[in-house]
Amino acid sequence: MTQATNGALIRCRDLAVGYRGHAILPPFDVSIGRGEFWVVIGKNGAGKSTWFKTMLGRLSPVKGEVELTPGVRLSYVPQRATLDPLFPLAARDVVAMGALRGASFMGIRLREPPAVVEALREVDAEALADRPFRDLSEGQKARVLLARLVASKPSLAFLDEPTAAMDVVAERRAFEYLDRLRVRDGVTIVVVSHYLGLAKEFATHALFVDQDCGSVVKGHADDVFGHVDFHRSYGTGSAHSHG
Repeated sequence: MTQATNGALIRCRDLAVGYRGHAILPPFDVSIGRGEFWVVIGKNGAGKSTWFKTMLGRLSPVKGEVELTPGVRLSYVPQRATLDPLFPLAARDVVAMGALRGASFMGIRLREPPAVVEALREVDAEALADRPFRDLSEGQKARVLLARLVASKPSLAFLDEPTAAMDVVAERRAFEYLDRLRVRDGVTIVVVSHYLGLAKEFATHALFVDQDCGSVVKGHADDVFGHVDFHRSYGTGSAHSHG
């Protein structure tokens, strides 16, 4: 990554994403600013995760570059937990890994920072604190990983389908909390989601990608959700559905 300019926290320039030198979407620019709530939308296989991984530096661009402003504290919530299921971590330790970066938890209970307790409380996960992370349901794991994000106190947060395993009530609470982080703390949110109703309600900006049609639409959320390419993919009544 190089240094972002013009007030953006992160941006891509003429970025083409893909694999083994083959682009799956046309090159495009995106500039993501402080306090914005971006949703990345598109059907399965549309290229959302490929763009996401490229922005995070996990995939090399086919063309173009990604620029990150120095000093930006970037946090990432993956689609699924990547922790070793045999690693003996309680949920509170997983959250503490966000608050105490670089710390070791190999059988040693470190003094818990206040940020861990606050983060668990914020996402209504206090009751899960002492339970082994590996024993939690997928929805409970997702809440703990949201708490870990909170504890890391990011300025920029990337989340890959963070509500995929949640019920409808929990989905809404997660989006409400992410929006509260944005409004209260100025955190920039970038989230991949299939829940179009929630995306429409909370997003300030959107990125719609469609590999099959070679379409990329980005900008203010209302403009993207009203775009002809979006409606061609999802249908005219889809903006309020769960997709």
